[in-house]
Amino acid sequence: MEFKNGMTISVQFSTGNYCERRNMAAPIQSEMQMDRVESNTAEIAIWDKEGTWFSFGHDQVKGWVDADEVATWIIFCTAATSLDDLRIRAIACEMMDKIED
Repeated sequence: MEFKNGMTISVQFSTGNYCERRNMAAPIQSEMQMDRVESNTAEIAIWDKEGTWFSFGHDQVKGWVDADEVATWIIFCTAATSLDDLRIRAIACEMMDKIED
């Protein structure tokens, strides 16, 4: 999902993604034929309009994120003016640890 400010968030929850469906036996093709695919967790990734990916400190993809946290990251993305601003917001709300330079 790309927001007006140029920030993009990817939210995925399928076999192979970093979520509760990761190791399920259903191959992706069978998921595509399902009416509905459900998961209590998802993986997220965020990048800016230049294509620079956000670092969650340990990786550029954050896995096993619950719905409330996904919603919070979406709010941060809509409000952020840059990836640095996004990091400041996330640290202030204790969504991630401060990374020492």
